[in-house]
Amino acid sequence: MKKITLTLFALSLISVPSAVSQTLTNESASLAASSAQRSSTPTLFPHNWIRGYTDFAVAPSHNEPDLGRCMFPQPGNAGGTTSQCTAYARYLFSGYLEIQPLARTPARHLFLFFEPRFSFGRNIPQLSYEESMEPIAYDRSIGGGFILPRNFELRVTQHQVDYLGRYGRTLGPADLHTTGPYGLYTTVSVRWSFGGYGRNGASQAY
Repeated sequence: MKKITLTLFALSLISVPSAVSQTLTNESASLAASSAQRSSTPTLFPHNWIRGYTDFAVAPSHNEPDLGRCMFPQPGNAGGTTSQCTAYARYLFSGYLEIQPLARTPARHLFLFFEPRFSFGRNIPQLSYEESMEPIAYDRSIGGGFILPRNFELRVTQHQVDYLGRYGRTLGPADLHTTGPYGLYTTVSVRWSFGGYGRNGASQAY
């Protein structure tokens, strides 16, 4: 029994250097591959330096988004179904564009973004529901950000709304004369992403 134990102990001593050597070799190969990948990445316009999405949404009847432009219920002198204040959208066309053109130096953590949204429709709740594609408003958020460790981002955003077509003018007694959803504003924010959200297409920043 002692002889078997001594034999197994001797074999384990022999195998330890081999295992350590293999581990060091794997780590060296991994570091070399990572270094080679960084060296092969161009300074400008890396893979997926422009990324984003587009979205087209349709609101079912009686579920139209309210852009906050018209009174509800509308006053009696607004004209009923002939009222000119019909800023309740049937269709929404939106998107998001993110630009991160640098792949090296600390500036690689910087990115710009643009988030537009167009509203279309001609509806009055409880009075008139149409399939019209009449343009109502164009609102957008534009800004820049800096990628921080642990999936955090520092963002500066400006938002603005422009009314389109006849909505750039007074729309009668039901018109609230608002500046659109949320109007004009600027914010400084911190965003935390988790579960791999948001950075799958981006170049590795950290």
